Amino acid sequence: MPYLILMLAVLAETIGTTALQASQQFTKITPSIIVVIAYGAAFYLLAIALKTFPVGIAYAMWSGFGIVFISIIGFMLFGQKLDLAAIVGLAMIIGGILVINLLSKTATL
Repeated sequence: MPYLILMLAVLAETIGTTALQASQQFTKITPSIIVVIAYGAAFYLLAIALKTFPVGIAYAMWSGFGIVFISIIGFMLFGQKLDLAAIVGLAMIIGGILVINLLSKTATL
């Protein structure tokens, strides 16, 4: 269950960041409202996850997955480019999250 809550926090943060881009610097009202609601939900869910995970581990997973997901969304929805270096860097972020969760005793629940 803690991983589900953390993934929901990542989902909310990703929705908020996508809406932030769509809000065009808060000039469009609907995406701007979504930003506030989604970020509020993201931080609330992250706070719940912190009852189980150490803050550094939770934040590494939350921000790491968020970076990867928003990069994919930026590419697919907003036509933003990802060069080879960016793709390698994103793969390294995923690798780091896997190392933490599969090999570190710090991440165990």
